[in-house]
Amino acid sequence: MQLPKFVLADNSDLPDDIFVIHLDFPRFIINLKDDEVEFMEDLEGEDETELESEMEHLITLAGEFYDREMERYEE
Repeated sequence: MQLPKFVLADNSDLPDDIFVIHLDFPRFIINLKDDEVEFMEDLEGEDETELESEMEHLITLAGEFYDREMERYEE
């Protein structure tokens, strides 16, 4: 099975929150309500500078993914 890079998630216990889950390395969940990021794996030993730069890029892509999905949903 080929997994998508990003998926959307919500939860009725947190009705104001929208989550984007990144399924490639580094796997993480971002809450778009407050941009809080939760990593799903241990990143100890990773190059912090490279990871920080990659995360900035991935968070931007997550926001773009959400916007694109919402546009498609409205169609």
